[in-house]
Amino acid sequence: MIAPLAPEAPTCAAEAGSWCARLWSWTHVDFLADSADALIGGGLRILLIVAIALVVRHLLHRMITRVVEGASNGKVHRLLGRAPKRLRPNAQMSARREQRARTIGSVLRSITSAVVLLVAAIMVLAEFGVNLGPILASAGIVGVAVGFGAQNLVKDFLSGMFMLLEDQYGVGDIVDVGEANGVVEAVGLRITTLRDHQGTVWYVRNGEILRVGNKSQGYAVAVVDLPLAHQADMTQAADIAGRVAAERVQEPDVSDDVLEDPEVLGIEKVTADGVTLRVTVKVNPGKQFGVQRALNAAITDAYDEEHVPRPAPASGRMVT
Repeated sequence: MIAPLAPEAPTCAAEAGSWCARLWSWTHVDFLADSADALIGGGLRILLIVAIALVVRHLLHRMITRVVEGASNGKVHRLLGRAPKRLRPNAQMSARREQRARTIGSVLRSITSAVVLLVAAIMVLAEFGVNLGPILASAGIVGVAVGFGAQNLVKDFLSGMFMLLEDQYGVGDIVDVGEANGVVEAVGLRITTLRDHQGTVWYVRNGEILRVGNKSQGYAVAVVDLPLAHQADMTQAADIAGRVAAERVQEPDVSDDVLEDPEVLGIEKVTADGVTLRVTVKVNPGKQFGVQRALNAAITDAYDEEHVPRPAPASGRMVT
């Protein structure tokens, strides 16, 4: 019986200490021995690429997290902005800043992860000798197709990102965004959630918001319009309104919300039914409605006591 021929050693096996020689001595498989340097050298480079990518990703995430924590604690303001403390309650300002910081931090972490891992994947494919030209061209075509199909989604995300960076509104603000208005309950990258005065929750896409009226940013103004009869003494009515308003804003239930003394602006309009006298006062954001109701009640009671004539009701009878 003829014994099988022993496999012939590859040329590289003659190099002492090489991976080819080691694999040949271990396996006596010429294919593995010939590919030893490429497999092991390429594998080490791939492992190095993956390790560096993970380290870079971790460092970027850690840096973003520290920036976000600093912004939430009030230490970082250049990127996220800060309103003066005297114009916004601390609790509201902290909650608003914290939510914005968390949202922006989440987006930045996702973007950095996608970029780092994509670059690492391209480098790994290059180590395997893959021709990246057709892949990149195909990815570009797919990206264009997806961009056209999801342009509304992209529009919503970009609008939400700029809204957060520009601090157009935040949680707790009273805003008017067109067809919906109310108190902001949540601000996301795609959706803003509002609750109106009737308790209805509105979900508004950020890309559909063309203009925003923020009634809670910086300060607000409580406007009190007082209807009077034509024959009323306007000087007396204005004096009573100014005096009562100045006394009312000193009371504990509204004094903390008032930023400046009330101002009697005078006659706002004259109609066939009567004359409107306007009083305003600058207050903390979001507190204008409570102060407005308090002043309305106090001034109305004072007018009743002083018998200041009001416009006649529908029956034609004068109210004095």
